[in-house]
Amino acid sequence: MKKSICIFCSSSDKAPETYFKLARRLGREIAAAGYRLVYGGAKIGLMGAVAEAVSETGGDLLGVIPKKLHEHAIANEQNGKLIITADMRERKAVMEQESDAFIAMPGGFGTLEEFVEILTLRQLKYHTKPLVLLNHNGFFDHLTAHFEQLFNQFFAKEAYRDLYYTAENTFQALNYIQNFQETEIADKWF
Repeated sequence: MKKSICIFCSSSDKAPETYFKLARRLGREIAAAGYRLVYGGAKIGLMGAVAEAVSETGGDLLGVIPKKLHEHAIANEQNGKLIITADMRERKAVMEQESDAFIAMPGGFGTLEEFVEILTLRQLKYHTKPLVLLNHNGFFDHLTAHFEQLFNQFFAKEAYRDLYYTAENTFQALNYIQNFQETEIADKWF
């Protein structure tokens, strides 16, 4: 089966154009590298841009959208396969199960929540898949600074810096995933 990369990103059409360019570039590169895209199933925002770029480049897509959001007619019904889930929790479970790696692009509360949940699941050894923060324009600088607070004040082990990778561009993100070496994760408790 083809390996899949899950993208967590914004569904906002109001995001700055630089992030749409990033989404299109990432979509083209995912397809060119032979990965299947797993994403939130929307045809709007960065989600729509990355999915459209994958489709235009001849790649495979799997959209996963909860029924409540599907009812708003924002689903990408034309490109790839679409799974409609009962709710957000089921959506995230399907996305995790269908993916071999995860990239968080710039986004809002949902993007942050999805990334932190998959990071926590890795910390607790529910999976050993690579996670990348695509830190375009320093978007995640404040988040990674907060993570440093967690390490410095002993709310998380310093070894957990290795649970995720911060990439400055799409090349670094995909290179990390392609060359990912699973490492032993220390138990959560000090």
